[in-house]
Amino acid sequence: MTGKRYLGLAALIAGVYAALSPIWTNNPTETNKGIYTMIALGVITAALALVSLYRPSVAIDSLITLMGVLFIVSPWVLSFSDTAYRPMAWTAWIVGAVSLVAGAGEFQLERSEHRGLVTNR
Repeated sequence: MTGKRYLGLAALIAGVYAALSPIWTNNPTETNKGIYTMIALGVITAALALVSLYRPSVAIDSLITLMGVLFIVSPWVLSFSDTAYRPMAWTAWIVGAVSLVAGAGEFQLERSEHRGLVTNR
């Protein structure tokens, strides 16, 4: 398994974890914004990771990186970073960091592989 596959698998696991996280991080005082955000971003990240595993491209890797950034900023933008919502916020920050690193790593590997193909002609 190549490095891109490991990174794609990490993004897939992070996306699935985020989508399912409201099951165990749900708080009775939790806002629906946080729950729906985690589910939506998680499903989109997992879908992008699946596409990346089977059809790698720089564009998909860039979108996974963007999803990581959205995860990281979402607790502040949607106001679920308060003490009462902290488990959901920490989940968003950790999943965001994993997605960001995985997407950026895949992007760099794909780009360097493409450059290698172009210079070897």
